[in-house]
Amino acid sequence: MSRTLYTDSPLGRNVPEPTGYDAGLLYPIARADTRAGLDLPAPTHGADIWNAYELSWLNAHGKPIVAMGRFTVPADSPRLIESKSLKLYLNGYNEERFEHPDIVRQRIQADLTRAAGKPVHVEILPVRPAFELSCQALAGRCIDDQDIRIDTYDPAPDRLRTTDPAPFMRETLVSELLKSNCPVTGQPDWASLQIRYAGPRIDRAGLLAYIVSLRRHSEFHELCVEKIYGEIMQRCAPQELLVYARYTRRGGLDINPWRANHQPDAIGQARTLRQ
Repeated sequence: MSRTLYTDSPLGRNVPEPTGYDAGLLYPIARADTRAGLDLPAPTHGADIWNAYELSWLNAHGKPIVAMGRFTVPADSPRLIESKSLKLYLNGYNEERFEHPDIVRQRIQADLTRAAGKPVHVEILPVRPAFELSCQALAGRCIDDQDIRIDTYDPAPDRLRTTDPAPFMRETLVSELLKSNCPVTGQPDWASLQIRYAGPRIDRAGLLAYIVSLRRHSEFHELCVEKIYGEIMQRCAPQELLVYARYTRRGGLDINPWRANHQPDAIGQARTLRQ
């Protein structure tokens, strides 16, 4: 069911709006193909958390219902789902009638699970309570105010290092400066990045220079986070590591991947200001 090439992907092409429900609009991509050549320590835990802000359908009387969807795709699923195809798929619900929101949830869950190849958790959130979810910055110490010189905007993992001496630390660091690019369209992807680790103290200036060095890097959101995770593990060898990125919204969707070498107590679902 997965695709290995993007030539028939809806991404970067003019595609007619769907006239009705069509699970065939989903475009799954084999994760193994996107990870090819990524010779880095692999995370053992993780997920891709999607928020869908433009979810709508009709009730049994034809009245529109609007909601917010949250879809959690396991990072070890065989396939990821291309974002524009998910947008088109969800648009197919706009004029379909359902007697209860749970019917919508079950159908979306079944289709995404089939596309991803592993159970996907789907939540349908009513819009009014969702309005009460205020925007918050990612928890942690922001490293962006460092006055450092940066001259590299292509991936530079050699910037990652521990301090000398490198005492054991348990801390959470945050940056708002992550930018990469879509590998198909070349359009910029912006994100807030959270790094939680326990181990030798990571040099903050080097970490910031590394994050900025991804500015011209072309990669899907999910693989960009896996690259950051793997290169920190390889260069700094923390005992515990979690990398979490919350990407800005595009087409009514945001993607928020996290990867870790342990199961964290909580991830956090607060939207950032740019989402």
